[in-house]
Amino acid sequence: MRKRLFAVALLALTFPPAASARGNFNPADEFTLNKWVPIHIGPLDLSITKAVVYLWIGAALTILLGIVLMRSRLALLPSRRQTIGEALYEVAQTQVAEQGLPSKAIGRWFPYVASLMLFIWVVNMLGFIPLPLSGQTYHHVPVWGIYAATSSINVTLALALLTFVFTHYEGVRWNGPVRYFKSWIPEVPRVLVGPIAVLEVLGQFMRLISLSVRLFANMLAGHMLILTFLGLIFIIQSYLLIALVPITVVFYIFEVGIVVSIQAFIFAALSAIYIGSAIEPEH
Repeated sequence: MRKRLFAVALLALTFPPAASARGNFNPADEFTLNKWVPIHIGPLDLSITKAVVYLWIGAALTILLGIVLMRSRLALLPSRRQTIGEALYEVAQTQVAEQGLPSKAIGRWFPYVASLMLFIWVVNMLGFIPLPLSGQTYHHVPVWGIYAATSSINVTLALALLTFVFTHYEGVRWNGPVRYFKSWIPEVPRVLVGPIAVLEVLGQFMRLISLSVRLFANMLAGHMLILTFLGLIFIIQSYLLIALVPITVVFYIFEVGIVVSIQAFIFAALSAIYIGSAIEPEH
């Protein structure tokens, strides 16, 4: 069954929008977010785009995955479902929460970092499954394509902003505003307090930028390379370029098997570390 699903995925990948755009294919066009359902509330643009739909599907699958894996009866001889659920829980508990959060905050913030890791993993994985959601049609038939919502900086910035807000909220809640913001500045001569305070504030915002850009850049680059390799085959239409297919398949497997999981883990782990460091400042 798995081999059949993999074969179907590869077959769908050979028919991206590039197949109908000989000599005129730009991989960057696949990441253009057209407004499917325009929604404007004052200055806010809440229009439904391809990224929004992928996020909805990702959220639904995350909830379903959590229910299926975590809402099962424990058995002495665990089933495959229980084994996978326990493995995911173990990674979230020991490798993410316990490594970044102080013991007094694990009960409060473990659900957040665990859900964040699982959600990003599902959305990343969904981005490598061909779906008829490209927004384009060929002879009135929806074109199948791959797209990751996390390849949009708006999505990753929103996720990073949640961690950013929670981090400073917890820092103030546990330490009080004076003690928390004072902990940003080490013991230095007074003449250096001002410059160091400015650098520390910039450093806090750099966390927000680095957290969002890391996930965005990795997912965008992976999809761009896959689409570029496949697009060249259909644009140039030379049998010599068939050699690009195995390279594309290898890179596709690498992205699905390694990059997807690593990026979800890093995002959740850093979120735990940032929140934990705000609760128990180093100085």
